[in-house]
Amino acid sequence: MNPKENELHNLEEYYTEAFRPQFHFSPHAYWMNDPNGMVYFEGEYHLFYQYHPFDIIWGPMHWGHAVSHDLIHWEHLPTALFPDKNGMIFSGSAVVDHHDSSGFFKGGSGLVAIFTHADQYPGSGRPRQRQSIAFSVDRGRTWHMYEGNPVLSDEKYLDFRDPKVFWHEETNKWIMILAAGDHVRLYTSSNLKSWEFASSFGVDAGSHKGVWECPDLFKLPVAHSHDDKWVMIVSIGEDPAYPEGSRTQYFIGDFDGSTFRNENPNETVLWLDYGRDNYAGVTWSDLPAEDGRRIFIGWMSNWKYANNTPTNRWRSAMTLPRELKLKNTTKGVRLIQTPVAELSHLREEEMKLNDVIIHQSPDPIFSEINGKSFEIIAEFELDSASAFGFSLRKSKNEKTVIGYDVGKQELFIDRINSGDTSFNPYFPCKHTATLKPKQSRIKLHIFVDWSSVEVFANNGELAMTDLIFPNDTSEGLEVFALDGNVTLVSLQFYPLKSSWR
Repeated sequence: MNPKENELHNLEEYYTEAFRPQFHFSPHAYWMNDPNGMVYFEGEYHLFYQYHPFDIIWGPMHWGHAVSHDLIHWEHLPTALFPDKNGMIFSGSAVVDHHDSSGFFKGGSGLVAIFTHADQYPGSGRPRQRQSIAFSVDRGRTWHMYEGNPVLSDEKYLDFRDPKVFWHEETNKWIMILAAGDHVRLYTSSNLKSWEFASSFGVDAGSHKGVWECPDLFKLPVAHSHDDKWVMIVSIGEDPAYPEGSRTQYFIGDFDGSTFRNENPNETVLWLDYGRDNYAGVTWSDLPAEDGRRIFIGWMSNWKYANNTPTNRWRSAMTLPRELKLKNTTKGVRLIQTPVAELSHLREEEMKLNDVIIHQSPDPIFSEINGKSFEIIAEFELDSASAFGFSLRKSKNEKTVIGYDVGKQELFIDRINSGDTSFNPYFPCKHTATLKPKQSRIKLHIFVDWSSVEVFANNGELAMTDLIFPNDTSEGLEVFALDGNVTLVSLQFYPLKSSWR
């Protein structure tokens, strides 16, 4: 943490600036993007992240660092990894080397970070990306670069980055998956230092509306079955030809320690999140077996406008941590996302409603409910209304609408009038995702923070994440029904405490 960072960190008003998230992770100062090196070790969740500690726009990348005991309350630690003779520190992962396969820990255990060094080929200006490692013997507080860096390179690829490493029990090897432009490549190792190519995947599969980045690969049980499946997550970078910007997709299949086999047709595209602001997300390594969860977090922004969002001192936040599960659906096995249970510790006094027919827009029952950071759990039963939902962070001229179009069977977020949208023409938009009712009902689990909304629909079958930048005085909340009635079967409303104070 440089002196200027200390100065900002100690300001009395810190974490109350305009748009500062109150229960999402954000850097104490300056620029942040991709989550990196997420690992659990000796009672702490580690969150590293792409960090520029001298400006609020992207620049020479470092690894910032924070730790938590509950995924909600975070302690900022000094910058972990710094650019060196091999280049900037791009994205990567971290693992617990339990049995000292690397030889760094004198027979004990410790943390090893695997990341991309980014520089240029000497004399050419051509970008060069190589994989390197660093290790920590003091619970991640200080890091030592391996003298033999880089440990993996391939001159054929301009884009060759973002290694995610995990231990594969069945083959007793370390597996690395990394992004190589339009596909991912898989490597194996016994010691985290020497890597052998195993296979590649994806040239003809999924979406290619941008360069592939930030892969992840892990196994999950399929709920209510005896099956396990492997999930591959791949983010795709921003392409000027597509208004959605950067997004994240996933694949379902099988992995044998060498090759991933996609169980869906190559043209099948499965989106992790249908909002505009969930990118480069990956999952935590080495969670205890007794925990049993696979927990994901993403960068809550989009390369269309990430450098221009209207914040000062700091820029960018992470999504809420989410538990990932697999479920059989009519279309096949799909990911389910639900916010981690620990978030309930932020709840303040509950307000409940049951069996209310909504037939006015807005309905006066909500006149006393408002706020800037809150949680809503609601279940609607379809009736004669053509659309229904919530208008939130509302004032005379501003509102963000989370709604359901009954005829189209679509969930939507409309942020056209959500507040400050002037910084990029792609930001003000309405976007949709298909969502079919369950027994004529729609369930919505909504988190609203000072500059974001996250929606989990029908018990996590669909997720949508969006940034918003409303005026500080825009605190209204309304429920609406268009062209008829809808029954609000149940509603739970919780103001949420700040996780920083």
